Amino acid sequence: MFTQDTKTVGVAIVEGQILLAKVLQDLVVADPDMELVDFSETASGLRFDRPRPDVILIDYDVSNCDLDVAMQLFARHWKGAHVCVLSSHLRPEIMNRCLALDAIGFVVKDIPPAELLRALKIVASGSMYVDPRVAGRVLQKRALSGSRAGDMNDLSVRETEVIGLIADGLSNKEISARLHLSEKTVKNHVSKIFSKLNISARSQAAVHAIRTGLDTITVNH
Repeated sequence: MFTQDTKTVGVAIVEGQILLAKVLQDLVVADPDMELVDFSETASGLRFDRPRPDVILIDYDVSNCDLDVAMQLFARHWKGAHVCVLSSHLRPEIMNRCLALDAIGFVVKDIPPAELLRALKIVASGSMYVDPRVAGRVLQKRALSGSRAGDMNDLSVRETEVIGLIADGLSNKEISARLHLSEKTVKNHVSKIFSKLNISARSQAAVHAIRTGLDTITVNH
């Protein structure tokens, strides 16, 4: 097992697209803090007699990838390994399904390489990582519907709009322009949001969106 003591993150990759598989393997191998434990085109093809990885990266979109079966295999043979799902879809219902199956990471394929490596390290540590654009859609829909779960009820309507734009990746200046507010007013809203939700970084807004009721949201396209 790879641990924090070794300062090396063990990664297993399940990717059926040959070109993408090569890119993913090269990224992991080139990172001095990571080690490629195993690779396979399918979950069943992984060599489970190898040391348990810290994180398993699996492609949701590949037709021969049945995520339900894959997650059962991981739980049976590599219990404790954290799963990060890769997809080309920015659809909350797909992310919701992955999280319901106990994955704690969801990244979209247009993610920059450096951010993908960061996501894998976050997931390997046991923390959740989700694409903020998906969470942004969830928060925006929730704001429009007037539905807010858990401690989201502590936020005002304006604060809900602001956190939705934060989760969508907008800066304070961009939020200011979008909502026709001064940048100082936006900063004040952000400060109040962080205080009310007990978060300290913009990246946590996406995670917070998932933890406050993603499963209650259905987005139709």
